Amino acid sequence: MPWVHVVPEQGALPVDLLLTGRTYVARLDGRQMCDTDAVFQQFYDGLRLPDYFGWNWNALHDCLGDLAWLPADQYVLIVEAADAALPDDPATRRQLFRTLLRAGRRWSSVKRPEGIDLSRLLVVMSCDAASVADVQEQVRSCWEETVSSADSSAVSSPVSSAVSSTASP
Repeated sequence: MPWVHVVPEQGALPVDLLLTGRTYVARLDGRQMCDTDAVFQQFYDGLRLPDYFGWNWNALHDCLGDLAWLPADQYVLIVEAADAALPDDPATRRQLFRTLLRAGRRWSSVKRPEGIDLSRLLVVMSCDAASVADVQEQVRSCWEETVSSADSSAVSSPVSSAVSSTASP
């Protein structure tokens, strides 16, 4: 099942994606992500990152791969106005998307080490309806970069393309 969904503002996810059990939902605002520090601040506040968070991409990746301080069965990370994140820095936006993709892949892993119970992480990127296709393409491109750098050519794309079923009436 895909772990990244790009939906129009005011859109909804398909019912089969609604999770049961303890769910932690974090809402981040892409409009507030004008630079790298602002991105980290959004994650720090939204996910209540621990004080030892290192305020860099590796630290964010490590924290997204753990989330032990937020006991839940699954995590939903909603990035509102994802199309507005890092508007003047496409390279850093790609870094953000790759970080989210890698974290989602880690949490969606079916093979779990013995004694470790991994919960699910679902990333929802909400954006202006006119930007959905562009953001989906950016995420797909980042996924291809991530897969090729991991030399895992057998992994399929995690990006949901069922946008028409997610629009609100």
